[in-house]
Amino acid sequence: MAVVRLLLAYDGTGFRGWAAQPGVRTVEGLLGDVLERVLGGERPRLSVAGRTDAGVHAIGQVASFRVAETPDIDRLQRAVNAMLAPEVVVREARLAADAFNARHRATGREYLYRIDVAPVPDPMTARYVWHHPDPLALGPMRAAARELLGERDFASFCRAPSPPASTVRTLRRLSVARAGEEIRIRAQANGFLHQMVRSLVGTLAAVGEGRMDPEAMPEVLSARRRQVAGRVAPPHGLALVRVSYGPRPLTRP
Repeated sequence: MAVVRLLLAYDGTGFRGWAAQPGVRTVEGLLGDVLERVLGGERPRLSVAGRTDAGVHAIGQVASFRVAETPDIDRLQRAVNAMLAPEVVVREARLAADAFNARHRATGREYLYRIDVAPVPDPMTARYVWHHPDPLALGPMRAAARELLGERDFASFCRAPSPPASTVRTLRRLSVARAGEEIRIRAQANGFLHQMVRSLVGTLAAVGEGRMDPEAMPEVLSARRRQVAGRVAPPHGLALVRVSYGPRPLTRP
């Protein structure tokens, strides 16, 4: 057996998320179809670092799979890109150690959320940013972000897992920065819950609008109820940008 590791980028606009679903267009479903053709009839079972939601993008997604015979890696990358690019692109393909698993070996993920605060939306970037023309105060947003760092129970910032599971995660970074007419929020953690990043962004936006107090974040966390946090930000402003493996978090894949 050989283990193949793929570094992927994709535009999530036309997909109902990563995970394969019958009768629904997903990244995993489309990539699996193409890999089955390239590998000569052997459909791989894909493991992925981040199961992105519908409409969420990626530039640093990592997937892996096992095959019975070692494939020509360069040919595999060229063939997949010829059929899927530019919507889905294999940025890098290589063989990995036998124990490698894209999901279970990951030690960190980093997401970037982009908010366009220009008076009018830009049609050239509208698929990848949340247009929010109302003013957002960065100081209170940063203060709220600091209150959320560390090992916390993020039940208030996610859709309840089914079946029930732990909602404790370690949020290593939650930064808020201005870049021209964009506000960029970066979130790094050992793992994320369903809709967690979008919930964090929506809550920070509510703070920036003056609708929530940054000092209320400990109360929001302790409530463990989704209703007390801010609204969920739309998916199209979010991208998975990096996955880390090994003891040092968030080295480039």
